[in-house]
Amino acid sequence: MDYSQGFAISAIGMNIERARVDVAALNLANDNTVQGVGGVSYRPLRVVVDPSAFGAMVGAGADMATQSAPPVRIVPTEVSPRRVYEPAHPMADERGFVSYAGVDMATEMVSLMSATRAYEANVAAMNTSRTLALRALDIGGGGA
Repeated sequence: MDYSQGFAISAIGMNIERARVDVAALNLANDNTVQGVGGVSYRPLRVVVDPSAFGAMVGAGADMATQSAPPVRIVPTEVSPRRVYEPAHPMADERGFVSYAGVDMATEMVSLMSATRAYEANVAAMNTSRTLALRALDIGGGGA
């Protein structure tokens, strides 16, 4: 039996969850980023998984899953900036409002926690697959 597909699924899953953790951390780091000159500000990002690329990577096996980039796209969200009344702030507009990045702390923390738990689940699945493969080898080689 070929265990490489089981390893590939876990490896791809860990890569995807690592990307989700990275994006959530980036969003949290830019929570208090002020809107720049010309109205350009940080927009929170989201990870979008491409299911067709996932299937192709699983079919290629564990080597392909660990050597190539995860099948994700990182796209900005369409969230409006968070406006806070701070008339003394140097970046305040004529009405005294400062525009911060529209990052929702609760959403990002939930995303961070769920990605961490999913990563841990993929590690556990990979360890179980490894144990099963080793036991199968022990059983198969035990009679010799």
